[in-house]
Amino acid sequence: MNRIGVLISGSGTNLQAIIDATESGYIPDTKVVVVISNRKDAYGLERAKKHNIDSLFINPKNYESQIEYNEILKNELLIRKVDLVCLAGYLLKLELNFIKSFEGKILNIHPALLPKYGGKGMYGHFVHTAVLNSGDKESGCTVHFVDEIYDHGKIIIQKKVPVLEGDTPDTLAKRVLEQEHKAYPEAIKLYFEKYRK
Repeated sequence: MNRIGVLISGSGTNLQAIIDATESGYIPDTKVVVVISNRKDAYGLERAKKHNIDSLFINPKNYESQIEYNEILKNELLIRKVDLVCLAGYLLKLELNFIKSFEGKILNIHPALLPKYGGKGMYGHFVHTAVLNSGDKESGCTVHFVDEIYDHGKIIIQKKVPVLEGDTPDTLAKRVLEQEHKAYPEAIKLYFEKYRK
């Protein structure tokens, strides 16, 4: 049985897509074993509880440094013997020691067609605003491996959407999110079939 740990900061709609894909058998022989959030009010924790998945709020303010906080995250994932770590709207940067511990085993989803519109500060509506300001005719989402540089690792899958006349960051975000919910389960399935170390 493949074991996934998911890190979140918000509502967890991509988490839900991952849970649904494992429970339906679309991603075979795989389950989400823990969901960890840096925010107490992240609705994704409730989603996890509804599926009897361990859900943890670990407050970064309780630790001296990001390095110490990342050690705690790492230990929770190692205790549960996770085979893959998925970032699903997780807004804190991972420390190098964490990335090295799960090298080649961390995926992230980004709401743009990387390498465009990635990097520090590029998340949520900031991404969609940048796309609209650029005049690009298409956007989309990317699932990629995580390395020590923001939004930089090897790309596993991308899905595209057109940028429509009159789009706002919200309308564009909605179309991209629909594709995210397809892309992440596809990428995880592909990971276990092709990339797993």
